[in-house]
Amino acid sequence: MTQRITPTALPYLDIHPEVAAALAARHAVVALESTIISHGMPFPQNVEMARGVEDVVRFHGAVPATIAVLGGRLKVGLSTDELHLLATDKGVDKISTRDLPVTVALGQHGATTVASTMRIAALAGIRVFATGGTGGVHRGAGQTMDVSADLLELAHTDVCVVSAGVKSILDIGLTLEVLETQGVPAITLGETEFPAFYSRRSGFKSPLSVATPDEAARVLKAKWALGLSGGVLLANPVPAEAEIPADEMGAHIEQALRDMDALGLTGKDTTPYLLGRIVEITEGRSLITNIALVRNNAMVAAQVAVAYAALG
Repeated sequence: MTQRITPTALPYLDIHPEVAAALAARHAVVALESTIISHGMPFPQNVEMARGVEDVVRFHGAVPATIAVLGGRLKVGLSTDELHLLATDKGVDKISTRDLPVTVALGQHGATTVASTMRIAALAGIRVFATGGTGGVHRGAGQTMDVSADLLELAHTDVCVVSAGVKSILDIGLTLEVLETQGVPAITLGETEFPAFYSRRSGFKSPLSVATPDEAARVLKAKWALGLSGGVLLANPVPAEAEIPADEMGAHIEQALRDMDALGLTGKDTTPYLLGRIVEITEGRSLITNIALVRNNAMVAAQVAVAYAALG
């Protein structure tokens, strides 16, 4: 007789008791990434944001599971002490899927990106994940070949990622083209135009749209029931009262890109630098927008997770 492997039996994987109980009962669970905590916001705003987002998920009927790698262990759900370590320890690296084997084998700490959070969530049996914005094709990728691993992970891993679109520092048009090539449904909630992280409008028509979180949950059910492996990108526009309009944001991004080029930064250092520089340029306004959109995505992800769990 074939032995059924459960998430708790997988090596290196530690699932918080609250999350494990919810998964065992087939209740709604929402995965949350940790790069935004260690590398996206300063202390103590990062801790306040993380706990606030978990509270939003709970309020809307799901169990939050913040994901990270601590001491080489894949953590699905964090204690208060673990979250504080993640938010304050300068030795916590930003890690994508490619980094997981080294981080685990050497017993290191890692804050997970969208890609690595997706992979760990899938190992634990979690289907819905809320983040701020996903990675994509960087501007100038024709010369640098700088394309986020988030896109490839979306092509292979059965998790729905709820985000405010892809980060507006990226080439949104090319990102949508790559998602189409990889067979990833890029769906916008409640709008026909794809959002641009800080802004509700990007200038690009959304490939697909749904009206409600319930419709999104039915899409997930249908996709995986059809044997179509891989993830779904559910783009949830930033609340109108918190957005920075695209034309205004464009000027800030161009300045941040010029500053980055002057420093010669490349690779995985670019996104944290650009987001931090934009906070400086906007005198903190972009940070307020970032927190608002993350909380909004957590709400929608919880609603999608609850609806998906109800489908059985």
